[in-house]
Amino acid sequence: MRKKSYLFIAGLLLILSLIACSNNNQDAAESDNSEEKESEERTLEHASGEVTIPEDPENILAPYMEDSLLALGEEPAAQWSIGEDVQDYLQPQLEDVPTIEWDLPLEETLNQDPDLIIFSSPSSIQNGSYEDYESIAPTYVFDGEVSADWRDQLTQMGEILNKQDEAEKVLADFDEKVEETKASVEDSIGDESAAFVWTMGEEFYIFEPTRYGAEVLYDEVGITQPEFVQDLEQEEQWNPVSMEKLGELDADHVFLIAEENEPGLEILDESSVWQSIPAVENDQVYTMNDPSHWTVDGVIAHEMTLDAVNEALTE
Repeated sequence: MRKKSYLFIAGLLLILSLIACSNNNQDAAESDNSEEKESEERTLEHASGEVTIPEDPENILAPYMEDSLLALGEEPAAQWSIGEDVQDYLQPQLEDVPTIEWDLPLEETLNQDPDLIIFSSPSSIQNGSYEDYESIAPTYVFDGEVSADWRDQLTQMGEILNKQDEAEKVLADFDEKVEETKASVEDSIGDESAAFVWTMGEEFYIFEPTRYGAEVLYDEVGITQPEFVQDLEQEEQWNPVSMEKLGELDADHVFLIAEENEPGLEILDESSVWQSIPAVENDQVYTMNDPSHWTVDGVIAHEMTLDAVNEALTE
């Protein structure tokens, strides 16, 4: 009888021991899961304070920064628009993505049910306070100088989305494309100069060396600037250029950027002033009928510009 009692007590102690171990393991697992969850969320400083970024946000709103998002493999919940105008060059990727007004009206923003909102600068918050948007979803605000530099914007977007390696690779691939374009341009035109002229409506604009894709083409690809571009005064930069002034353009090559049937194209065709500049006389004007990527800063936009220039010069 005593032997049976000992066996019973021993069995009971074994069961209690197993239960205790199980509880300890469960507590440890729950602790590990809690720590893992905390590590998945990241708190970043930004232009308006601090924000905790959720892991793998799925519904992201980042108006006019969709170029950087797409380059990192992220599709926005809604894309930037002004009325019916969108970023045309991104439509192959964004064709089925709904639009949202550029200034993110609060009601429209709420309807998109975002889990992350990104503004390009404090001044881009137009329809309410930062706190209004933060109450909808975690909200990150770029420093305006960072978002204005497309390389810095892409790098910072990689930090926000925890895709730093992807951002580095995108930039490395772009630099490789620059080198390929540089070699192609050297073979095609050597040190002959080129200018980039944009016509919209009946007005004409010259890309100075720091404007959009021209900065990449002049500074990185190494295309020679004509004296006309070098000598542009500050007040002349990105202001309409008169036909008389345009007649001074001494470029060997001109990339003419315009939508098809733009009125400015007809004006140039009928202008004796335009017909007298070197590039026109030598039949070295290349019409670019997709201006949308020429007037935006972004890695996808600049890749398209490099491809367009390379194709035009090697035809």
